[in-house]
Amino acid sequence: MADRKKKILIHSNHCKMLTGFGKHKKNLLKYLYKTGKYELVELSNARPKADIPNMPWKAYGTLPSNKKLLMEISKDPTRQRNAGYGHELINEIIEEEKPDIYLGVEDIWAFAGFTTRTWWNKVNCIVHTTLDSVPLLPESIQAAPKIKHYFVWASFAQKEMERVGHTHIKTVRGSLETQNFFKLEDKDREALLEKFGLTKNFVIGFVFRNQLRKSVPNLLEGFKKFKVNHPDCGAKLLLHTHWNEGWDIPTLIKEKELDNTDIITTYYCSKCHHYTIKSHEGQGKECPSCYTKDSLNTTNIKEGVSESQLNEIYNLMDVYCHPFTSGGQEIPIQEAKLAELVTLATNYSCGEDSCVPESGGLPLDWAEYREPGTQFIKASTDANSICDQLAKVYAMDPTQRASMGAEAREFVLKNYSIEVVGKFFEDLFDELPLIDWSQIDLTPKPQE
Repeated sequence: MADRKKKILIHSNHCKMLTGFGKHKKNLLKYLYKTGKYELVELSNARPKADIPNMPWKAYGTLPSNKKLLMEISKDPTRQRNAGYGHELINEIIEEEKPDIYLGVEDIWAFAGFTTRTWWNKVNCIVHTTLDSVPLLPESIQAAPKIKHYFVWASFAQKEMERVGHTHIKTVRGSLETQNFFKLEDKDREALLEKFGLTKNFVIGFVFRNQLRKSVPNLLEGFKKFKVNHPDCGAKLLLHTHWNEGWDIPTLIKEKELDNTDIITTYYCSKCHHYTIKSHEGQGKECPSCYTKDSLNTTNIKEGVSESQLNEIYNLMDVYCHPFTSGGQEIPIQEAKLAELVTLATNYSCGEDSCVPESGGLPLDWAEYREPGTQFIKASTDANSICDQLAKVYAMDPTQRASMGAEAREFVLKNYSIEVVGKFFEDLFDELPLIDWSQIDLTPKPQE
């Protein structure tokens, strides 16, 4: 047994998904694969079990392939959601693969009931999760004694867990591939700005999935106030997001009486993979690069820019502004810091980590509101604070802005880089023992 490689099963979004979990999983799998030390198995949520070909490691989806069973599951919304997280197949896959280590990287509710499965803690079990609001989810607290290796993405969550008595929970960030994001040379940035007609503008950027927890109305209001106070700065708001989900941004722009030409966005061609930056004009447009009809849409998690292209988009910005109600980590904040931008973030939840003095960021004030149903504390970011902090960055001289930007990059390198996060997991995996599966009994418990 001692001569074999440790087998590690990593369960999360698929590594090619353009989500925070997906990006982190990709970074970690690549890091571990390069060591040559482990046998890796990827388990991807909401994908058919056999539908992940051409990967350098063994890969499964979490959904059954049996169509009749899927139809039965679909009749129960709770069961259907849980199936996406692997509840139908996890026992089967654990028994087939016999891993030494199970690493689950997801929201905590994805693992509901896993701690009662027969294999739990017979395998070395690790949970790396996001907890973004107080009061903490009851299941996150109830499961804590049963999760020996329990890691959260933000110090906000660790502090709250310690407050309720669980001192073994530690902060381990979601990882970033730091080589992909950096400040361009001045001549290259100037060429980009000229390409998109932004050489005379002060560009405020926000990279986000268009979810209701991203505070788009607050940002538009803060942007409006900033424009009133600084009418000659040529302010543009770059929203790198998909306009066909979440907030109805065109309606919000009209309500705020903003000029549509002052709000710009990223369009991506699914045919030739080029992108362009311009005001919103709807979806399914003709690509200006390859002239394919209906191929140009605002960027989204299924079809979007490469990380190299995203780095160019960050480099179009003069400041990065990220208002939100709560979040597990908000990876675009760290990507913007790597591009040496001064970042503004709501000073709540994981945003607290991006506002500490050494982070190269500035805090945005907020007011508390309670989410209906859950009664979670959420943040409504103050539009006046957005305006004031934008003004502060706008007033900085180039040297001061560059100094804060360099500080921001260094903060991410020390705390979020895959070299740091990957090494943490590598050391942990090496400390954990091999499992003698000949001694493991996986006879199902009645509730399984």
